[in-house]
Amino acid sequence: MTKQPHLNGAYYGPSIPPPPTTTYHSPGRGGSCCCNPFSCCCSCIFNCLCSCILQIICTILVILALFTLLFWFIFRPNMLKFYTTNATLTQFNFNTNNNTLYYNLALNVTIRNPNKRIGIYYDAFELRGLYEGKRFGSTNVQPFYQGHKNSTFLENVVLKGQSVLVLGDDGISEYNKDKDEEKYDVDLKIYLRLRFKVGLIKSSKFKPRINCGLKVPLTSGNRTSSSYDLKFESTKCGLDWNL
Repeated sequence: MTKQPHLNGAYYGPSIPPPPTTTYHSPGRGGSCCCNPFSCCCSCIFNCLCSCILQIICTILVILALFTLLFWFIFRPNMLKFYTTNATLTQFNFNTNNNTLYYNLALNVTIRNPNKRIGIYYDAFELRGLYEGKRFGSTNVQPFYQGHKNSTFLENVVLKGQSVLVLGDDGISEYNKDKDEEKYDVDLKIYLRLRFKVGLIKSSKFKPRINCGLKVPLTSGNRTSSSYDLKFESTKCGLDWNL
């Protein structure tokens, strides 16, 4: 091998390029919008959209609150009041052989509308009689309109007939107890479909339910002398807004 005197052992080839620089992007929890050059713009749009929606919701709530307050201040709405003023039970015999109840129940119901500027349309009016939580009879009242500050009297509404009623041992025991006392625990439920009228405006239909727990004395049959003193007491009914 021939030595080259002008070379001193150093390498004079092409320069070695520096290693490439890599940038590490940690995975974020947001969408791809936050990992691109437009993340600031997307974030700004999102914040503005949320702010606008929140302002709209707050505005709607304030308007509804003001409307409700104004409506109450002008019309002062009051709850309807229902009373069972009289109930006459001339038959209430239960035959344990065929589980059949024979009944004859007459009712007087009073409805009070205390509102000065609100009328009521009763589009459906159904009365149901129940004993031990089981329905034994029902009847309907013709639709009617009730004006402002008005009391409507429904007289001699009759539930009469016979119905198969499975009472069970506890129910039969309660029936025998009521029979001895000659006073029966009868539940009256009234199912309504009504509308409110304010001026020329009529509301949509509502479906409230009226519950009356009655103690009705038997007014005929074999009765003891002391039972003649039994009288039906007028009963205020509860109103359940089943909207």
